Amino acid sequence: MAVTSSLWTGVLLVAVLYAVMLYNGLVEVKHAVSKHWANIDVLLKQRYDELPKLIETCKQYQQFEASTLQRVTQARAQALDARLRQDVPALGQAEAALRTGLGQVFAVVERYPELHANESFQTLMSRITALENAIADRRELYNEAVNINNVRIEKFPDLVLARAFKFGPQSLLDFTDAEKADVDVKALFS
Repeated sequence: MAVTSSLWTGVLLVAVLYAVMLYNGLVEVKHAVSKHWANIDVLLKQRYDELPKLIETCKQYQQFEASTLQRVTQARAQALDARLRQDVPALGQAEAALRTGLGQVFAVVERYPELHANESFQTLMSRITALENAIADRRELYNEAVNINNVRIEKFPDLVLARAFKFGPQSLLDFTDAEKADVDVKALFS
C-alpha cells in the first residue's frame, strides 16, 4: 500500500511540475509578444516624431505640394491613434497609407533639386529610411513571436492550460499585397 501511495504521489508531483512548466512556457511566449510589440512601438514613435520635421522642411519650399504633405499628416495621425490603441490590424492599414504618403513625398522631392540637396532634408530622409528598415525587422520578430504564441495555445496539452488561464491569440502585424507593393513613382508624376 505504501508503494502505491508513493507511486501516486510521484506521478502527481510529475504532473504538477509538467503543468507548471507548460504554464511558464505560455507566460514566456505571451511576454515575448509584448516585448516585440514594445520594440516596434519605440521605433514607430521615433518615426512619428521625425515626420513633422520632414514636413516642416518641405513646407519651406512654398511651391511644394500641400496635398501630399496633408496626406502624410493624416496617415501619421491615423497610425499614431492605432498604435496608442494597440489595434494591430488598424495599424497595418494606417502604416500602409503612411508608407504610400512618404513614397509620394520622396517622389515629389525629385522635382525640387534645392530641397533634395538640403542637408536637413537629407538627414531626415536618411533617419526615416533607417527607421523604416528597423520597423520592418522588428515587425518580422513580432510576427514570429505572435506565431509561436498562437501555435502554443492551440497545441495539446498547452491548450488546456491556455484556455484555463485565458491565454488568447494575438494579431499579426500584416499588410495586404496591395499595401506591400512598391510605390508606383511613375503614376505619382502623372
